This record gives sequence, structure tokens and C-alpha cells, in this order.
Amino acid sequence: MAREKPLKIGLSPCPNDTFIFGALIKGLVKPSLPYEFVLEDVETLNRWAKEGLLPITKLSFGALPEVIDSYELLPVGAALGYGCGPVLVATRSSLDLSRARIAVPGLHTTAYLLLRLYSPLGEIIPLRYDQIIPALLRGEAEAGLLIHEGRFVYQKYGLFALADLGAWWEEKTGLPLPLGGIFVKRKLPEEDKAAFLQDLGASLSSAREDLSPLWDFIRENAQELAPETIRQHIETFVNRFTYDLGEEGRRAILAFTEFLQKEDLLPQEIPNIFFEGGGV
Repeated sequence: MAREKPLKIGLSPCPNDTFIFGALIKGLVKPSLPYEFVLEDVETLNRWAKEGLLPITKLSFGALPEVIDSYELLPVGAALGYGCGPVLVATRSSLDLSRARIAVPGLHTTAYLLLRLYSPLGEIIPLRYDQIIPALLRGEAEAGLLIHEGRFVYQKYGLFALADLGAWWEEKTGLPLPLGGIFVKRKLPEEDKAAFLQDLGASLSSAREDLSPLWDFIRENAQELAPETIRQHIETFVNRFTYDLGEEGRRAILAFTEFLQKEDLLPQEIPNIFFEGGGV
């Protein structure tokens, strides 16, 4: 029986997400199911997932402790890789983090989870990711944890890098850092999951073949408008793991869950995180 009610899909306005979903949103590929797309900051999507508000959504891997029982990860659309982790910056070149006011892009993000594991922290100021650099420049925080486009442009604002948490993770594990992925509700019908996975793969392939029809859409949603910054963002966060997690990507995500278990942030017994049906 054909689905009549659209499946709501949450994605962030960041260039990697608008690249991935753009062809579906703009009608450049024919969907097999009806969809309704909601663009929101990833921290908002993380909070919504705690309440199970969306059947399909982009989420931070840092939200796993609160969503692993109700959502599973698709093998397509993830943001993970080498050299793409969050960067901790400050208004001066050295800082005692345990005494500092630190702006972070939400309390459920992978970035904040890594920062908690990296160092003792002072006062935490949760902000939308694109408000962190302005808060630093206004003196409202001494350090800021940058994700998305902000990690590429902080130097032009006179800010100093204190730590690259992606490099820290890679040194500890030898694996790519899992940042976020496309998750589906476990209770969603299997045929809907498989159909959406096919549509997601088609959308991604369309963008890979020809980005030009999506460029205006990507740019109008981006934090930084400079074309070179947008392209750098896409080249960094849309990579081989986005098209297919593969064995290495799966190992990285399992290593991340083990890391959370060692820190008592996940129980020792957890359901399989990966959606195993469908195909691309």
C-alpha cells in the first residue's frame, strides 16, 4: 500500500547536508515516497530526536546515548573522516580550560562530547554553531568550539587554535572521527527505510554528477557565503564514507560507541546501531 502521509526528514542547513539532500528537495530526482523536509540546526535535531519527533533525521553521534534505543544509522549520508573534527579556538594563544568560559554548539553534539572527554572545563555556554565566533569577538566567551564552516575561517577573525579534537581522536584510535549521520526510527516500516535509502543514494549521486543546479540552494543556507569556503566544506565532509560507510566507517562508529561505554555514557549492552536492510 502506498504511503500517503509524507515522511518528515530533518537536516541541517550546512553545505554537506544540503548537498546530500538537495536533489530530493529541489525535485531533481523522483522520490519513491512523499517527503517533507525540515531544515534546522543539528543541535535542535538532536533535541527533537530525544522526543522521537522525526522519523528520519540528521543527528550527531554525540546524541547516541539518548537515541540509540529508538534510531538506527543508515550506511549513506554520514559525516565522518580524517582531518574534519571540531576545533577549539580562543581569543588568546593559551588558556586554562578549567577556568574559561567556553561556547559550544549544543550539549548533545559530538563536538561537545569530545571536548568533555578531552579536558576539564570551566563555564559552558551553549550557542547555535554560527553564533560562537560572534560571541568570542564580543567578549562573551574566551574559547569556542567550532564545527561546520567556522572551523575553516576562524583565523581571519584573529582567533587562535588550542586543539584539533579530530586529530586527538585519530591519534587515540587510528580511525576517522564520526561526527554525524542520517538516522531512521527503528519502528519505521522496513520497506520505507529501504525506499528512503534508495532515494538518498540517488540524491547524493545527482549532486556528485552535477552540483550546478544545487549551488544557489546550498549557498543560501550556508553560514559562510564565500564560494571557496562552501566548496572546502563539501570536500571535507562529503567523502567516501558519505557514499558508503564501508568496513572502516563501521569500525570507527563501533570504536566511538566503545569509547562511550568506557566513559559510562552508554550501557555495555546496546542494540545494533546499523540499518542492515535495503541497498543502494
